[in-house]
Amino acid sequence: MELRQLSYFVTVADELHFGRAAERLHIVQSAVSQQIRRLERELGAELFDRSPRHVRLTGAGERLLPEARAVLAAAERARAAVAPPAGLRLATSTGLGEHLERVLAEFAVRAPGVPVELVSGRAGERIEQVVDGRADAAFVRSMEPVPGVRIEPLWDDPLVAVLPAGHPLAAGPDVALGDLAGLPLAITARRNNPALVDLVVGACHDAGFEPVPGPVEGSLQDRLATIGAGVARQWTVVYAAHARVLRSPRVAFLPFRAPGLALPTQLALRSGELAPVLDIFLAACRSAAPASAPVSPAAS
Repeated sequence: MELRQLSYFVTVADELHFGRAAERLHIVQSAVSQQIRRLERELGAELFDRSPRHVRLTGAGERLLPEARAVLAAAERARAAVAPPAGLRLATSTGLGEHLERVLAEFAVRAPGVPVELVSGRAGERIEQVVDGRADAAFVRSMEPVPGVRIEPLWDDPLVAVLPAGHPLAAGPDVALGDLAGLPLAITARRNNPALVDLVVGACHDAGFEPVPGPVEGSLQDRLATIGAGVARQWTVVYAAHARVLRSPRVAFLPFRAPGLALPTQLALRSGELAPVLDIFLAACRSAAPASAPVSPAAS
């Protein structure tokens, strides 16, 4: 007796039709009939009452059906016991800083042994990765609804200003946005991170000035190196959680004076029912959220 034969038997018993059973199994009907006949010969009993008008279980078939289901379920549990755990492919960005470390540590506690693969990309690319299945989930910020994507609010992420360590403003505990009006703003191009650029530029307008354009090309590390070198006095912004893991003694990280600047961090998932591993990951994100930075109702 083979597991394949029992699987075919259960499928025919569910459908009570050899043709429909074959369609479900993605094989030809003759192969189903052949395996059922072989099973019947091994057991020495007819399992189906066949006629041109109907297919019905015999008494022997009715007695075998629950046992066959139990055997198949046990076989599936055996496979699951030795199968490697399903991994999680997560689209992320460097700006998460210590938040990502906390989330991954919490997830490891809740789902030990489940591997996590991190992939990076610009904000729009991370959403595309979720939509087309290249990523199971993605961290995003201030993301508008996208068809086929579910957005879950997590926490608010404050921004800090980055200045040369030797700049007079760097000596203070914080900085007012208006004090930066005369310095070029070195920030990424808007196409790379529209939510961040719109927030910072909009806040500058609210403070009464148009930011002086600075360089937009290069990586964040390039911008920090340029600012720290003092070749040209510039400023930029980074997320506070990222600033706490950066090691750059030539620059100063200053919080903005109240009310400050912050962007909501969210988790993007494909719409529909979540796989168990994603439910666990979402719970880990919420458990690891900083107590001082809960997501605001407006951000959700």
